[in-house]
Amino acid sequence: MVSLSLSDFADETASESPAPGGGSIAAFAGVLGASLATMVANLSSHKKGWDEQWETFSEWAEKGQYYKNELLKLVDKDTIAFNRIMEAFALPKGSEDEKAARSTAIQAATKYAIEVPFNVMQLAYQSMEVIKAMAETGNPNSVTDAGVAALMARSAVLGAYLNVKINASGYKDKSYVAKVIAEGATLQQLALDREVEILEVVNGNIED
Repeated sequence: MVSLSLSDFADETASESPAPGGGSIAAFAGVLGASLATMVANLSSHKKGWDEQWETFSEWAEKGQYYKNELLKLVDKDTIAFNRIMEAFALPKGSEDEKAARSTAIQAATKYAIEVPFNVMQLAYQSMEVIKAMAETGNPNSVTDAGVAALMARSAVLGAYLNVKINASGYKDKSYVAKVIAEGATLQQLALDREVEILEVVNGNIED
């Protein structure tokens, strides 16, 4: 999916095909958030009169680039996860051995479909460190870009959590499910709190 043009990606999402779906879109929202933060870092590193901060902003740009690249991989991994579940459910179930093999495959695919969006949550939240730094210290002319980045990152976390929960509902290891749901809830709240912090900085700069 990531090799498609923006127009083709939108068309594929809008089509009757079930993938890419919400999980891939959540991951891509994270990509956009990290990309905007990286842009602000790059603009700040080349801002006239800020030469002494070039190295600092370059380091932030590298961090943002890392999150962007990792989240981009997860756009396709989420679609792969969905396809694995569909393939597992399509396995034969005529004999007891086939039923057992099918059940094992479904559970393995389901766990992968939990892990991918949970990874999106982790990376998107972590990218908010870069976003917050750029809102606070980056080129003031780009402060609204940092604000939009925060909105994208938060949406990535919340959207991915929805996918974690829906896929976890079909996983039989309930201790694992309880753990990942609890950790996801914590990540979600951290992202919401961080979004508030960033937008306070952004709006404060706009009003000034």
